[in-house]
Amino acid sequence: MRFMGTFRPKLDEKGRLFLPAKFRDRLAEGVVVTQGQEKCLVVWPPEVFDIEADKAAERSMTDKAARGYQRMFFSGGDEVVPDKQGRVSIPPALREYARLEKDVVVIGVRNRLEIWNPTAWDEYQAAEIQRFADLDESD
Repeated sequence: MRFMGTFRPKLDEKGRLFLPAKFRDRLAEGVVVTQGQEKCLVVWPPEVFDIEADKAAERSMTDKAARGYQRMFFSGGDEVVPDKQGRVSIPPALREYARLEKDVVVIGVRNRLEIWNPTAWDEYQAAEIQRFADLDESD
């Protein structure tokens, strides 16, 4: 499953997000929404989430960083089934975490989608664009 592109949908008054039309069929059976790094949300197809969850669970419970990652990864997660219009409800705690209001940015990141506050995405992208341009494997 491959997700690519940038979309700028809006949340409705109930905190529901229309998934980008080109991805709706692939996500119709349900998704897992979790907290992501950089204060975004991650929308996982269930089979991809299971792979990531297994990787997280394999890390030793005696590793403090692993415990912290597992707590953040799982505690903020929610399983959601899109409605007939292709909308998913974003729980209030996740909307607050990612500072989501009406306008949002949804980006495809290969095997997942990310949902960003537009200002946070624009700032992140501006900061990363030069690093991306400067990537050179010969360094």
